[in-house]
Amino acid sequence: MNDYSINIITYEKKGVLDDITAVISSYGVNIRYTHLYIEKNNMGSINLELEHVGDIDSLIEDLEKISEVQSVELHGSQLDIYGKRIIIVGGGAQVSQVAMGAISEADRHNIRGERISIDTIPLVGEKNIAEAVEAISRLPRVSALVLAGSLMGGEITESVKQVKKENNLTVICLNMPGSVTQYADLIVTDPIQAGVMAVMSIADTAVFDISRLGENIKF
Repeated sequence: MNDYSINIITYEKKGVLDDITAVISSYGVNIRYTHLYIEKNNMGSINLELEHVGDIDSLIEDLEKISEVQSVELHGSQLDIYGKRIIIVGGGAQVSQVAMGAISEADRHNIRGERISIDTIPLVGEKNIAEAVEAISRLPRVSALVLAGSLMGGEITESVKQVKKENNLTVICLNMPGSVTQYADLIVTDPIQAGVMAVMSIADTAVFDISRLGENIKF
């Protein structure tokens, strides 16, 4: 059993997605992630991340038999290509420093065979940051969140509590005022070191296990 990513180009027509998922379901395959958008000339592009595929060639043949389907392209899974994701959210200056540490550390592990990618979004305002944190529940492959700011609480804290409850997610934050530090797995004073430790906490090639430190540990 293997994981794959397939991209299907199809005419935009009612019921096409039902037909596609019915074929995939008949093979006992789980759809882990779907991204659908409309291209030019009323054509739809559907990207599907598939888990536990036994016979990918037969699956593609059956998908191509659907009259509205124009093409099916096979790719490696996004997890194999881009790997685990770290999301860094907060103020621009702090985000850039955390990213510096995370990218440098990810490079060391990726050279050894890991696939760890770093995503950043500098934001200002409690509501904007809270929305960004809450949206992590809808993003694929996210393994760790770093909160890089000088003051975080209120709605941000509620969003952190929610994503930790819904996802197996490591949360690291900078040492700052605000209630968000009460719900972080690790609190780090130096932003560069926060990025380094975020990568170490999710890397299979690292010996660092954040769960052995206990809760709300400060560095």
